[in-house]
This record gives sequence, C-alpha cells and structure tokens, in this order.
Amino acid sequence: MTAVGESAKQVEHATVLLHEAVDALVVDPDGFYVDGTFGRGGHTAELLSRLSDRGTALAIDKDPQAIAAGQDRFSQDDRLQLFHGTFADLQKVAAEMNKVGEVSGVLLDLGVSSPQLDQANRGFSFMRDGPLDMRMDTSRGLSAAEWIASADEQEIARVIKEYGEERFARRMASAVVRERVKKPITGTVQLAGILAAAHPAWERGRHPATKAFQAIRIFINRELDDLEDLLGQIIDTLKVGGRLVVISFHSLEDRRVKRFIRDQEKGIRLPKNLPVRDVERGVRLVKVGKVIKPAVTEIDGNVRSRSAVMRIAERVA
Repeated sequence: MTAVGESAKQVEHATVLLHEAVDALVVDPDGFYVDGTFGRGGHTAELLSRLSDRGTALAIDKDPQAIAAGQDRFSQDDRLQLFHGTFADLQKVAAEMNKVGEVSGVLLDLGVSSPQLDQANRGFSFMRDGPLDMRMDTSRGLSAAEWIASADEQEIARVIKEYGEERFARRMASAVVRERVKKPITGTVQLAGILAAAHPAWERGRHPATKAFQAIRIFINRELDDLEDLLGQIIDTLKVGGRLVVISFHSLEDRRVKRFIRDQEKGIRLPKNLPVRDVERGVRLVKVGKVIKPAVTEIDGNVRSRSAVMRIAERVA
C-alpha cells in the first residue's frame, strides 16, 4: 500500500517489500495463511507460489474492486478464498472456517493502494480532481463529502489533529465549516484548496493539505480502529509458531504495532532477575528480527515505498 498525495505522476501498482514480507510470513508450505489487505494480489500471488498443494490462503479486502480483480486473477486456484470485508473480522471469519488457532501467518500491508490513489473517482488524492469519497468500501458508510457536510467544527478539528498530527487542525476545521456554508464541499481539489488556504506554514515539497487528507481517509475507513481490533485477536487466531507480518506507512500505524509487540514480550510483571522462562511470564508473542525497510533500489523504482516499515512477530505459546 502507500501514503496519500505524494506525487501527481501515476505509478503502476508495485507491491512493497514483496519478497521480504513473504519470506518472513511462510513458515510452513502446508499451512493456512491470511493476506488481510489483498489490494491487487501481489503478496497473495507470491504467497501462493510458496505453498504446496495442501497449503491454503484467505485474502481479505474492503474494496469491492480489489475483490473483483482477485476473482478474475485467481479463479483457477482453489487454494485461495476471497472475503469482502475488513481484516478486523479475522477471528470471526477464521471461526467460520474452523481455523481459529490454526493460522500459520497473517500479513497486513496497511494504507491505501496505488490503484485507489491513482483513480480520481475514488477521491483519495488531491492531485487529481474527483468526487470527495475516500471510502475503501464504496458499498457502505459515509463518504468524506457526507462527513464534511455534517460534522461539527470540533469533530473535524479532532480528526485532523489526531489522525493527521496537523498542528493547524483548528484553523483548517474553521475554514471548512465557513466555506461549506457558501457552497457544498464535494470535490478533492476543492477541499484541498480550502485546507491549503487555511495553512499558514507551507513546507517545501509537501502540499499543505497532505496531513488533513490522510487524517480524513483514516477516519472514514476506521483504519486505526481496525488495526487495534486485529491486534487484539491475533494471538488466539495464530497457531504456535505462526507469524504476524505488518507493513506500515506512517507512524500512527507503526507505533501501534511496535507497542503491541513490545507489550506482549513483557508478559506478566515479575520481580527483576527472577529466573523464569517466557512461558511462565505469560509471553505468547515475540518479535522476530529487526525492523525491515525497502532497499534503495526498491525506493528508486517505487517512490511510494520509501516510508514503509515492516515488523514481524511470532506466536510462541
């Protein structure tokens, strides 16, 4: 996946950290794996290439277009099942498949995909004028335009501040509320212009609406809420020895993943220097290796990969 609004040039979809992610994920070629963010199936295709005839996989995506593309691309491979929904439903779906506690690995490639970003009618990018939608799942929920039209100023400011870490959130929210009285805000370039005009400190090389657009997208799609929900159920869903692999593209996501793994490694608080094993401390998940980032060659070929951070964890009990 990728971040929003960083280049006006359309970029062909390129799967970030493709081999690194699948190398970390596949611990058993006969296992059952979940790609929680299918996108256009780059990671899933590589995953399937590593599995035996007995190995199986489930691919999840909120975007109906992604699921439709997957049905076309993988129609001949009966090892793969596709599910239209959120990865926050993982445990529920795994239960329906009798796979709770039997999952060999779960991969999350967070953020918005290049196909979503590059299609103006999806409303994710202010670099291309289009309807202000921003929904990954276009079949349900409020669009960004509907939310902008109905939310009060305090709520808009909170979202831009909390999810965009934008210091001028209050000024931006005030401008949005003021301008929507004059004319409904329904387009991406229209909203970007309002946000930019309210931003007093433009950074060189970055559009002043970048953080606000990111914030609205994250809020509309419940991205951080879904991530928290998934992390809360991942240990019981994985089998012992199963892997969690997460690729994040901004600090809000990565901090949550990092904190979750760190907290799991601590286990039960006991007196220092007490000679006990991890299992006796209630440790069920540990990190595997160090943080992995794209190589320079990958960044040169796909600039949208430059902010990617991958973390790996394994269930041990």
